[in-house]
Amino acid sequence: MMKVRSTSRNGREGETRIARPSPQRRIFTSGELFRGARIIIIEHAGEEYRLQITSNDKLILTK
Repeated sequence: MMKVRSTSRNGREGETRIARPSPQRRIFTSGELFRGARIIIIEHAGEEYRLQITSNDKLILTK
């Protein structure tokens, strides 16, 4: 974790922890994954998994 000094709106200083990128952890936004679709298929270890955005804007992963 990396620490960053920040100042809030009320003028108080504090520390914010930010995760450093690593080769084992890649972060994607849902927009990058879905590209306008509501359902995507993820293949893992020869199996297909379905990741979908619900009408309540939640994510569901099913096998």
